[in-house]
Amino acid sequence: MNAGTPLTLPPELRARLRLLRLRPRQASGASGIGQHASRSRGAGLEFAQYRAYEPGDELRQIDWKLYARSDRFFVRESERESPITVWLLLDATASANQADRAAPQRTRLDHMRGVAACLVELALQQGDRFGLLAINGDGLQLVPAANGARQRDRVHLQLQALHARGGWPSADRLRPLWERARPGDLLLAIGDGFDEAGIVLLEQLASARREVALLQILTADERDFPFDAGHRFRDPETGEELQGDGAAIRADYLQRFADARTALQARLQASGIGSATGWLDQPLDQPLQALFGRGSGA
Repeated sequence: MNAGTPLTLPPELRARLRLLRLRPRQASGASGIGQHASRSRGAGLEFAQYRAYEPGDELRQIDWKLYARSDRFFVRESERESPITVWLLLDATASANQADRAAPQRTRLDHMRGVAACLVELALQQGDRFGLLAINGDGLQLVPAANGARQRDRVHLQLQALHARGGWPSADRLRPLWERARPGDLLLAIGDGFDEAGIVLLEQLASARREVALLQILTADERDFPFDAGHRFRDPETGEELQGDGAAIRADYLQRFADARTALQARLQASGIGSATGWLDQPLDQPLQALFGRGSGA
């Protein structure tokens, strides 16, 4: 899924997405991603309570069996899931250019585009508003929130035009993010999760009553470290290089990598931030299934 090609999703992936729902947890008080962020009373999905009939109520909402017992009109009131605003927050700094040795033509950014396209489809099928906040060395690239198929096309076009470059920008260049993402909005961050400034931003957003989750996208090489013999490792954002023997440093690397992921998970949990990991050699919807699937504990 390169920047110059349409962001199309295969039919089998679309079928799996139809079984998912974007369900923030704040309204339900759950420990994981829970029910929709806001609820309104009305002729909705789940029975909530009875209330006295008022002029203007629809007759079909009257509980006639209860009327027969009480000689009073009562309306069955249900909970109805209300639309939310979903923001896709992409870390498109230079590390998003990384790719696995086994598939060098597919970068982390390509995979992130695909994950973002999946999230757009979920928001679209729910009737939610959605927008894009893409961050790279150029600053913040914004697609304001809206809904509908045309909005999907706008987000897709911006995703296609996005280039991974530079490091994390200064906080003042991200000020429009705070002006757009309102309390109660759902922010789904997509990136490698190893940029300190990026994690600080997520913590700040969570503490300011935004619903935040991280979809951490990692390469298979980061997971497996399949390097042997001499190899030059280069940080794409700082340019720093390390020469080493892959086989000799593999065990130490894997331990450090596991420790870093454990520390990050603890930090996110402490701030009430949900998270799931996707790998470049696995399906696009893998982290979505973990966060929003039936077995997610939602």
